[in-house]
Amino acid sequence: MEISPYYEKTVNCIHCKKSFSTLKVRTKSIKIEHTASDFQPVYTDNNVNALYYNVFVCQHCGFSFTEDFSKYFAPGVQEQINEKICSHWVPHSFSKERTVLEAIQTYKLALFCATIKKEKFVITSGLALRLAWLYRSIKNDIQEQRFLKLARDHYMESYSTEDYAGTSMSDVRIVYMVAELSRRIGDYENATRFFSRVIESQRVGGEAKLVNMAKEQWELVREERGKIAQ
Repeated sequence: MEISPYYEKTVNCIHCKKSFSTLKVRTKSIKIEHTASDFQPVYTDNNVNALYYNVFVCQHCGFSFTEDFSKYFAPGVQEQINEKICSHWVPHSFSKERTVLEAIQTYKLALFCATIKKEKFVITSGLALRLAWLYRSIKNDIQEQRFLKLARDHYMESYSTEDYAGTSMSDVRIVYMVAELSRRIGDYENATRFFSRVIESQRVGGEAKLVNMAKEQWELVREERGKIAQ
């Protein structure tokens, strides 16, 4: 008998505390063909995309979150969530297999919730980036560019406030993300500036893989700028 690539996980909503079930993808079912220069995973099996299941949507109150969300709510925030999200929520479950459009809906809900909750910029930038990837997968360039810019702006905020401290994101990786997303949205000035910072980091033992990627992308920026100048 063929084993499903999915399994059910019971999650407790960090807002209303009620439990609900959601699907996750089994690790052994995740097969990545390659990774794009902005770290988008491109899966070999188009039917199984682990990205679709990162967001937990509480079917009871509508609060949407990922494993990266803080469990702390600042004073007054839960009241705002009740007013802006829960009071408008029509009970709806995302506990089954998701289409790309349903996945997009869950990330937009999570980004909205993260904004009201005042999650760190490193969290909101990751949500916006994944929305860009999902739109890229259905070749919606306008929405992809919109969310790439939002992700880039939030990574810049994260870098300036250092709110990524204590997360899996390093200084060099944040700087690389600002540079690569700037390149993708045609902001070559910031792309050049931030790629240069990544390359300079090799003098103090910067992450070799990111330094090499930055060198390759910096060359792309030179080529792209050259085409515009012609």
